[in-house]
Amino acid sequence: MVYIRIIQISSEEKRKKTKQFIIEQSETTNIKALIPMTLIEQYIAGWRMHDANAILATLTPDCVVTESFGPVYHGHAWVKVWLAAWFAENGRVLDWTIQDMQSLGDVETAEWRFHYTWRGREKSFDGATIAKLHEGKILYLREYATTAPLYDWRGEWQPL
Repeated sequence: MVYIRIIQISSEEKRKKTKQFIIEQSETTNIKALIPMTLIEQYIAGWRMHDANAILATLTPDCVVTESFGPVYHGHAWVKVWLAAWFAENGRVLDWTIQDMQSLGDVETAEWRFHYTWRGREKSFDGATIAKLHEGKILYLREYATTAPLYDWRGEWQPL
């Protein structure tokens, strides 16, 4: 999958608008299709690119972002502080793969696998995001994380 930005000029507003698309190519037919990216996909793409401005561009100025580790960030100002601190601590997203994505009206949900480094330690976990949208941006984003590696239960629980 390749991420690109396509610039469109709106004749009504006479200004540039950026739209995010995913190019999907079928292995069997070699046909490419432009598929608009959801806001969660755009948000994740910003993290993958280590791009604070791309992340902020997906959020409303009065957003609420709840990280799976517990902190809650209110508004662009606090999200900017969080991003700067995370990147300064050598935080880097190595991979953030969406396994399932749903979009219905003003709500988007995604299940994903997150692989990152922070403070020199590499880690991975599975999680999910719920996003509530307002006027084409994310107003509320909440992440959830698994507390242990997933496994098929066969009558006994694995130790934590």
